[in-house]
Amino acid sequence: MSPQDMTQNATAGPEGTHLTANRLPKPALISVEEAKALPQQRVMDLFSAHLNPGQLHFMKLLGFHKVIIDSAEGMHYITRDGRRILDFFGGFGSLAFGHNHPRILAARKKFQDENRHEIAMAFLSQYASALAHNLAKVSPGDLDMVFLGSSGSEAMEAALKVCEQAQGPDRSKVLYAANSFHGKTKGALAITDGALYRASFDLSNRNVKVPFGDIEAIRRAFEADKSIGIVCLETIQGGGGINTAPVSFWQELRALCDKHKVLWIADEVQCGLGRSGKFYAFEHAGVVPDVTALAKSLGGGKCAMAAMIARRDVYMKAYGVPKTAMIHGPATFGGIGEGCISSIEALNILYDEGLIDNAAEQGAYLIERLKALQAKYPKLIKDVRGQGLMVGVEFQDFSETLPFMLKQAVAVLDDKLKGSLSGFIGSILLRDFNVLVAFTEYNRNVIRLEPPLICARADVDTFITAMDELLGRGIVRIVTDFVTNYAKG
Repeated sequence: MSPQDMTQNATAGPEGTHLTANRLPKPALISVEEAKALPQQRVMDLFSAHLNPGQLHFMKLLGFHKVIIDSAEGMHYITRDGRRILDFFGGFGSLAFGHNHPRILAARKKFQDENRHEIAMAFLSQYASALAHNLAKVSPGDLDMVFLGSSGSEAMEAALKVCEQAQGPDRSKVLYAANSFHGKTKGALAITDGALYRASFDLSNRNVKVPFGDIEAIRRAFEADKSIGIVCLETIQGGGGINTAPVSFWQELRALCDKHKVLWIADEVQCGLGRSGKFYAFEHAGVVPDVTALAKSLGGGKCAMAAMIARRDVYMKAYGVPKTAMIHGPATFGGIGEGCISSIEALNILYDEGLIDNAAEQGAYLIERLKALQAKYPKLIKDVRGQGLMVGVEFQDFSETLPFMLKQAVAVLDDKLKGSLSGFIGSILLRDFNVLVAFTEYNRNVIRLEPPLICARADVDTFITAMDELLGRGIVRIVTDFVTNYAKG
């Protein structure tokens, strides 16, 4: 086509741009408004065809596939048919501020209305700089050098890399804990203790696994292998079943790391940002790691934001001169404008609204009420544990819930039945009581409770009342109710 033909085939587009008349045909795309109105069966079909048919199997098993969410606010999801679902799941800790916090919505709208810039890779970003300053201010000790990313896995990759670069190749081996979850990208996956996630991937074997919370195992490992230069631990294990370690463990870990010159990474992706009743869960022990990581709620529940925060001397040793500065430079979307202002506003809200104190107060009340349920239903609830609004309820193995004459016969099936009771209870809580809870990856007998930090005493009471009524039905009716509902499809 000649230049003249091209000019003749051009049509005026918006704001003086020119679009060719001979445009490519538009595929059969779904519009935003059409997506909002998709029928439940169509959503299921598209999910199965293009997302994850295997995951849909489990959603059907629990009855979660029947729910289409139309909107969300505060502590609740609102379904298309008008149900208000109390959110004690909290997106695995991603919704510290509840759904659609009005201040975060307002900050984002103002940002959009003023056409502010998003991508500032070529220029200095006032928003990324301000967020980094705020993260340094809320972090104890000399945790003040920040890398911004989009996910917990990305933040953990940055944490592992800064430590390896600072320690050098002779001290690059990483010590991690059994039942850990640090991410699904290949670096983080190498220290994630889950056979399902690890699958048959070719992962780094430069690591050592120890039991979580076992300081003597760590001491022996440090003394036996001088190539261990990094220890990476979740301060509270989420996927492992809401596991905590005593204050003395973290204090002794800090001393051991100092003695052996090992860098400590505290993974606070899930338990950080106030969830434990302190900004960081490690603050309960009065110690400071060398590197930490945040994600999930850092985006205020409206965007994907993550951060690695390192001590200045560690960071500068790794990337402190022009020659090394770009080894792990800024991520394209890590300092994106609207994401940064969402996080800036979120951090201000955390303190303005006293949400860290609220997490401590409501978390203590939740655990107290749950322990009372445990005393009332000891054949169903085995343990209640956690800190702040990060709480685990562990149910008994299935055989322990049955009469004595059936217990021994069913005990041989306990491993295969693990997770059944927690699944039944989670399914019925949603169906009959409009309450949503989460599950754990490794100890399937545990449901995890991570409600927004705006949770009020009345919300805890609503949840406990639902649990009490459900557990009061007894094991036979709980199983019957679940099976009956599942049979209905």
